Amino acid sequence: MHRDRLICSFEGPERGPLLICLGGVHGNELAGVKAIDLVGKMLEVEPITNPDFQYSGKFIGLRGNLHALRAGKRFIDKDMNRSFTRENIAKVRAADITTFDAEDFEIRELIDLVDREIADYQPEQVIFMDLHTTTAKGGIFCITNDDDPKSVRLAVDLRAPVIKGIAKGIQGTTLEYFTTENLKVPTTGVVFEAGQHEEKLSINRSIAAIINCMSSIGAVRPQDVENQHNYLLIEYSKNLPKVAELIKWHKISASDNFQMLPNFQNFQPVKKGELLAYDKSGPIYAPDAGMLLMPKYQEQGDDGFFIISEIRDY
Repeated sequence: MHRDRLICSFEGPERGPLLICLGGVHGNELAGVKAIDLVGKMLEVEPITNPDFQYSGKFIGLRGNLHALRAGKRFIDKDMNRSFTRENIAKVRAADITTFDAEDFEIRELIDLVDREIADYQPEQVIFMDLHTTTAKGGIFCITNDDDPKSVRLAVDLRAPVIKGIAKGIQGTTLEYFTTENLKVPTTGVVFEAGQHEEKLSINRSIAAIINCMSSIGAVRPQDVENQHNYLLIEYSKNLPKVAELIKWHKISASDNFQMLPNFQNFQPVKKGELLAYDKSGPIYAPDAGMLLMPKYQEQGDDGFFIISEIRDY
């Protein structure tokens, strides 16, 4: 295993869930990696500063795409977070590693490491948390595995808006692979989007989400968690929908010459017919009214934008 993939590992004296936090699946998204490292350091010193501190379970933090992290790019050969399909995982597990492109090498090493951690710790439950940021500014949010009610409940506990439908709409994300079926252990997965790539607070919000996750799954006790973590996420989620669903995904390719109009933000309301972007075929208008999510302001990637709608009676 590549020694740089494991950011940190902390095992409490009491048995509990295995919490796997993954950062840097996209190499230009550093906030999650930095947050995981800082949480690992906090766990190491907490028993010294707070002798009554208890941690139940095991926490491991992992880097996703080492090649892309070194290059400072979203990906090298293909989007790693679109490559966790059933077909690609089967190929990656069976093929000679020397024939892989960069992202398939990363996936093979990552899933082998996770398999080894599960075999070593033998957890009764696995919690998987994938940390991301976006190119646009605006609110934080969670993406859930909609087939798992525990995923939605966990996301709500993170004190950020929950966006349903994205994991089903986009094929090959980490949530597609890190499931009970594939890991052979009861598994609950969630994605946390912490804000814009370069915002320093994206690191703080990622830290708060990890610690809230630890509290939600019973790895740490309520009395050992500072209220500032809840406050930070609640404050940044103010006036945003508690739960929303995907109604439109504008997929693009490199040859489209897609250009998003400037200054759109996450959760910005848009009207049906509003001009959003241009490509080689001309202007692109909002097909429905709703709120904009993840407008594309980076060179790589095949997601132009998403439009979501609030679920008011959830």
